[in-house]
Amino acid sequence: MSNGENQPVLATERLHKRFSKGGRTIEVLRDLEISLPRGEIVGILGASGAGKSTLLHIVGGLDEPTSGRVLHEGRDIFGLSEYELASFRNRRIGFVFQMHYLLAEFTCLENVMMPGIIAGHDRNDLLGKSKELLVRVGLGERMDHRPGELSGGEQQRAAVARALVNNPSLVLADEPTGNLDALTAGSVRDLFLELNRDLGTTFLVVTHNRDMAAKFHRRFELKNGALHAEV
Repeated sequence: MSNGENQPVLATERLHKRFSKGGRTIEVLRDLEISLPRGEIVGILGASGAGKSTLLHIVGGLDEPTSGRVLHEGRDIFGLSEYELASFRNRRIGFVFQMHYLLAEFTCLENVMMPGIIAGHDRNDLLGKSKELLVRVGLGERMDHRPGELSGGEQQRAAVARALVNNPSLVLADEPTGNLDALTAGSVRDLFLELNRDLGTTFLVVTHNRDMAAKFHRRFELKNGALHAEV
């Protein structure tokens, strides 16, 4: 296998996912294929129930496909042991969800540090990196505040900083602006574009919001289990 640096950050091969419900088989993904070069920011749109979140969970290693492969930098993640996959998710993938899932009893800074603590990073290095990220996302004055003291937009910015703290090769965002007003959603979109431009972070973003994806490098619609490129 060639060096991971020369591989797409993410590639899927004939990805298939089906569920059985009430005696019926529901085909959610059908031989789906996508490839993300390093440094791209890509949006996936589609109707509610089309399988967008299912796709994101599978490429993030949170759910397994019925068949097919998910390759991160050339590595088949479902060939890893459960422990190896958990470690890989923690170190190489950043997650941003519609709900921020910040821990209420910890400060904004402590929440951002959490993935790095789990990964066993040096505390002093981690502290400095977390502070830098919070300044970058506009929360330099809010580090010691707890989530309940932050606005919805600030909470989501903290979640973005948390997703970046381990220097992931890929950030997966699932409806990151779904609970935000239009102005705040625009600020989160601009933050993603800024981080992609300045840090080269690769993003795969699932969203209903076409304005959110309008400035991304590529956009796809998930329909009938397959991705269709939008121009």
